[in-house]
Amino acid sequence: MPTILLVEDDPNLGQLVQEYLTMKGYPTDRAVNGDQGLQLFMGGNYDLCIFDVMMPKKDGFTLAKEVRMGHRDVPIIFLTAKSMQEDTIQGFKVGADDYMTKPFSMEELLLRIQAILRRYQRSTDSVEATIYQIGSLSFDYPHQLLSRKTDAATESQPQKLTSKESELLKLLAQNLNQPVSRSFALKMVWGDDSYFNARSMDVYVTKLRKYLKEDPTVQLVNVHGEGFKLIV
Repeated sequence: MPTILLVEDDPNLGQLVQEYLTMKGYPTDRAVNGDQGLQLFMGGNYDLCIFDVMMPKKDGFTLAKEVRMGHRDVPIIFLTAKSMQEDTIQGFKVGADDYMTKPFSMEELLLRIQAILRRYQRSTDSVEATIYQIGSLSFDYPHQLLSRKTDAATESQPQKLTSKESELLKLLAQNLNQPVSRSFALKMVWGDDSYFNARSMDVYVTKLRKYLKEDPTVQLVNVHGEGFKLIV
């Protein structure tokens, strides 16, 4: 089950939230200030964080910034006794996924946690599904990077692709070893199959062939009367 880090200096509320979430099947660790919260976070593996905003030693906003500095994508919910718009805006600026004002319903907190975890799971699944293996080449579509493993431990210097190169390679990778018609590719990537866009696509196909040469088992070939085919 997803594990939650709760950082709340109010002992009564902290214990109540911890016990409620644990009872609902979400193991929850609790810290009573920002410093302790950061120590727990760095030593643990949490799927979601709940930070009180006003805390001793380190407030929730500062704690969230330090968590984000580690390039961690863990979702964060802020709890606050304030309802000022400025606090809400600041919370989202430092990377909040949600924001709840005290007092709040435990049931509502649980529903928000479940919604955020579902959203993050879909996001993770989507990223995993958009990293394509093309022979020994790895195409990271979200980051527009094409790289090749030179041995079991190292990868070649990634080739940064343009948006159009990435969209076209994604379309070809989704139809690996299958022909993709010129008209279909133009409409999907450029929006229409005009003569000007067709000439532009030919330039991008040439660029992709150059990048794909890193693996001699990979070919981007013309299919007479149809379009292109990415072959491994």
